[in-house]
Amino acid sequence: MSRAILRYMRHTIRHEPDSEVLYEAFCAASGCEESSDPQLAQEAAQDWCLRHTGRTGHDLFRRAVIDG
Repeated sequence: MSRAILRYMRHTIRHEPDSEVLYEAFCAASGCEESSDPQLAQEAAQDWCLRHTGRTGHDLFRRAVIDG
């Protein structure tokens, strides 16, 4: 029989107020692997989606929000 010592700590994952937030959009259409690349403004990622839809007709996207 093996023994283990478990140590528990209070831990919170939160946004670091002094860091920037990045937004990235990914086309979720089958076979399409295009993305907006990380953007500092949410509107820039949304604009990329609109342009991509206009060029390809793809209308399904995933979004990632990355903070520090």
